[in-house]
Amino acid sequence: MRNTINRSPRPLGIIALSLFFVFGSLASGLSALMLIVPGTAMDALWRLNPHAQQGLTAMGHWSVLLMATVCAVCFSAAWGLWLRKRWGYWMATMILSINLVADTINFFWLGDWRTLIGLPIAGCMIAYLVSKRRIFGS
Repeated sequence: MRNTINRSPRPLGIIALSLFFVFGSLASGLSALMLIVPGTAMDALWRLNPHAQQGLTAMGHWSVLLMATVCAVCFSAAWGLWLRKRWGYWMATMILSINLVADTINFFWLGDWRTLIGLPIAGCMIAYLVSKRRIFGS
């Protein structure tokens, strides 16, 4: 029997966050693939973020494991949000919180001003999730 919480229409914000995490899953999965199979036409995509290529390449094989993990976690969050499951809510909230902390550390440690844009965005996403927490069932 379905929970009555999930009978109401899915809020547009939850749909958008689910798609956001699907995009994160696709991007990290593609990154893992480009790390596994370097020297292909896909390498042109590294031009979007050359810092990521340098950092991930320097990590060696661990970067593939990292990107595959990010892919799986983002996909799980997207699926959990889509289904409006409590674990999806917590997973999405934790991913966004970790990203917020990482952006803050990158700003203070590396002096990378670009990471500051992520702070209000992640904060707004977390605030939205918290405001909708009642729609997430078991």
